[in-house]
Amino acid sequence: MATNNYQAKKFSNNQVNAVDDNLTVEQALQININNKPLTVTMRTPGNEIELIRGLLYSEDIYRNSESLDIELTENKEKSLTTADINIAPNLLKNGYSNSRSFLSVASCGICGKTELDDIDTSYAIDDKNQLNINQLYTMFELMKKEQATFKLSGGSHAASAFTIEGDLLCTMEDVGRHNAVDKVIGELLNTQKLKQAKCITVSGRISYEIVAKVFAAKIPILAAVSAPSTLAVDFAKELGITLLGFCRENKATCYSNPKRIS
Repeated sequence: MATNNYQAKKFSNNQVNAVDDNLTVEQALQININNKPLTVTMRTPGNEIELIRGLLYSEDIYRNSESLDIELTENKEKSLTTADINIAPNLLKNGYSNSRSFLSVASCGICGKTELDDIDTSYAIDDKNQLNINQLYTMFELMKKEQATFKLSGGSHAASAFTIEGDLLCTMEDVGRHNAVDKVIGELLNTQKLKQAKCITVSGRISYEIVAKVFAAKIPILAAVSAPSTLAVDFAKELGITLLGFCRENKATCYSNPKRIS
């Protein structure tokens, strides 16, 4: 659990009390490929291998089935972890040649794409499986039980992957919603369970970037506790993703491709 304890003063009912609060850790991760900087992302320490693998996959940089040799170096003075990765040039895909050095900010989700047209919408996900809405409610309860960092700090997001039967495949937490999704995709790749994943649940809201990552992983159902953005819904419709928001208190709103929900 990536939390640190901080002293603070709490103001309540005209009283001031000294308190100790657990806060979610946020630190920088610099990713270098073949001795060249690719990106710096702000994330919660832990599951760096999964985060990197998922990010490179969802950004169409590396999609080979073989695992990567990732060397992590921690600089405690600068609160910076550096990941050095060597990848054969012939294995680097279009996302690498089109990428720029970008800052992926934990709170807003900058995906590093130069244009929205970078995502090919000519082929949509065509998955015939259906998910019972009551099963979806259970998925969120299962994800909530796995949010150990959030229970301590109240300052982290989570993403979980499930089979169509509702079996939990993995849950990851991070200060950034998109980082949690990348960690989940990376874990599914490392455990060779990506094809089993039919639904991803997310705490918080859904941005266009999260839809893009779920599409890259070819996962047909995406559901969140909070609201989607307009661009997220537009792209979910085009990409064949069933997108649901406001999934709480045994309620949910489906904004695209509702045929998969029964």
